[in-house]
Amino acid sequence: MSNSADSPGSGSTGSGSARHPRFRPVRILTVAVFALAGLIFFTSFNTAKGTDIRTDSSLLKLSDLIQERSRKNKELDESNAALRGNVESLAESDDGSTKAQDERLSGLEKRAGTQKLTGRAVTVTLNDAPPNATAKLPGYPEPQPDYLVIHQQDLQAVVNALWQGGAKGIKVMDQRLISTSAVRCVGNTLILQGRVYSPPYKITAVGDPGRLQQALAASKAIQTYMVYVNVYGLGWKVTDDGTVTLPGYSGTVDLHYAKPVE
Repeated sequence: MSNSADSPGSGSTGSGSARHPRFRPVRILTVAVFALAGLIFFTSFNTAKGTDIRTDSSLLKLSDLIQERSRKNKELDESNAALRGNVESLAESDDGSTKAQDERLSGLEKRAGTQKLTGRAVTVTLNDAPPNATAKLPGYPEPQPDYLVIHQQDLQAVVNALWQGGAKGIKVMDQRLISTSAVRCVGNTLILQGRVYSPPYKITAVGDPGRLQQALAASKAIQTYMVYVNVYGLGWKVTDDGTVTLPGYSGTVDLHYAKPVE
């Protein structure tokens, strides 16, 4: 049997390496890694404790950005309308044009939609169905989510029908439409000329009320929409408003179009 100090039964005190082994660097590193992992886990737990990180109200939401941009666009439109009014006032004080030329210019501005328009009007109101809506008539399936909200084609159908019915001017919500206006929806919101709106949507047209309502009733697209009104409860209301005044268009009239890359 060996007399080495490493033997379990040796009484030699010449070496303590067998009874008190030194820690190797790899062991120290392993302990440190586990300690650091524990610290990170504990810190993360305390940070998230009681806070829903995904829905923290302090986080800036995209919807907030959209609403803020919509508010700024409205302010710019109002400022632009005021400046345009000042320019028109200055132009009227200029005696360089004849009365006939002034009248022709005024007529062009009215047809372009940049001047106020007064006359008898009809208003169409569209609204989403109740969220708990069910099929009201037999033979129809239970509604999909898309069945219960206003879509872009619904708004466009009303606007097109009113033009077809001889409307002299149309206002969607609080904005006047012109030839370059685009009625577009993103999700369940309307984006019109840089501003965002939520239902109910109101569309007002100046013209002969009888012709306007006949055009609405004759529209194939609106007839399809009325099926969803009767079955799932989408909102639909047509009112004769009497005499109203539509605002003039106050936004920019610059045309933007694609250009080839040079």
